[in-house]
Amino acid sequence: MTRPATRPGTAAGPVAEATAHAAAPASASASAGRRRAVPGALWPYLLIAPTVVGIAFLLAYPLARNLLISLQHYGMAELIRGGADFAGLENYREILRDGEFWQVARRTLWWTGINVVLIMVIGTVVALMLQRLGKRMRTLVLSGLVLAWASPVIATTTVFQWLFSSRLGVVNWLLVRLGFDSFQDYSWLAHGPAAFTVLVLLVVWQSVPFVAITLHSALTTVPAELFESARIDGAGGWRTFRSITLPLLRPIFGLLLSLEVIWVFRCFAQIWAVTGGGPGGATTTLPVYSYQVARSLHRYDLGAAAATLTVLILIAVLILYFRQMFRQEAEL
Repeated sequence: MTRPATRPGTAAGPVAEATAHAAAPASASASAGRRRAVPGALWPYLLIAPTVVGIAFLLAYPLARNLLISLQHYGMAELIRGGADFAGLENYREILRDGEFWQVARRTLWWTGINVVLIMVIGTVVALMLQRLGKRMRTLVLSGLVLAWASPVIATTTVFQWLFSSRLGVVNWLLVRLGFDSFQDYSWLAHGPAAFTVLVLLVVWQSVPFVAITLHSALTTVPAELFESARIDGAGGWRTFRSITLPLLRPIFGLLLSLEVIWVFRCFAQIWAVTGGGPGGATTTLPVYSYQVARSLHRYDLGAAAATLTVLILIAVLILYFRQMFRQEAEL
C-alpha cells in the first residue's frame, strides 16, 4: 500500500495532527483573551462615565460660568442683550472693600460652627441611645428619624414658621403656660438673636437624622465583644466611647463632619424662606448675601464674585480641617 501524500511544508502522521489540534485552541484562546483584555480594562471607566458627565454638567459648568461672570461687567443690560465686557478682578476688589462682606463672613463661620457642633453632638447621642433600645422601640425611633430626614425642606420650614408664630404658635402658647408671660405674642422673627435661634433649631432638626442613622449603621459593625470587655474592665460610658467607639469610627465621624460643614455653610433655602436674611441682616450668611447683591442691585457680577469667594472660603475651611485630621491620624 502506498502512504497518503502530504502537502509540502506540513508535518505528517497522527502525532503532528494531534499537536496541531492542541495548538489551535490554545492560540484561539490567547487571541480571545487579548481581545477581551482591552474592553475589560475600559469597563470601569465606562461605568463611571455617566456619573462624571453628570457631575461635569451639573457642577463644573455652573462653577465655570459663575467664575466667568465674576470677571465681567454683568448687569441687567448684559443679561438681556449679552456682550458683557471683561472687568478682571474689579468685582472682587469691590466686594473685598465692602465692610458688610466681612461682617457676613464672620457671621457665616459662627453660624456654621454652632450648627455643626450641635448636629454632631446630638446625632452622636441619638445613635448611642439607639444601641440601647429594644428592637421595636429602635424601629419606631428610626422610622421617625427617616420621616424627619425625608421631609421636604420647605415643608419643614413652613411647620417651624407655624410653631414660632407670634399669635397662634405652639411655642409661645407653651412658654406662657409654663409661666413665661413675656412670650405672650412674642415675635421671634422680628428680633435678630431670636430669629437666629429659630433657624439654628430648624437646621439642626433637619440634619440630626442623617448623622444619627449613619452613626447607628456604623456602630452595628463594631464587635460587641469590645464593649463587653470594656464593661468587664470597669470602663464607663465616656471612657468606652473615647477609647473604642471614637477610634474605630473616626473615618465616619470625619466624613460626616465634612458633609455637615458643607451643607450648613451653603444653607440658603431655610434662611431665605423664614427671614430673608433679616431682621436687620442678623441672619444673612454668605449665600444669602450673594443672592441679595445680585437680586436687589441687579449686579450679577458682584453676586458671582461673592459666590466664588464663598466657595473659596469653604474650601479653605475644609483644607484646614483635613490637615488637622490627617495630622491626628499620623500621631495615632
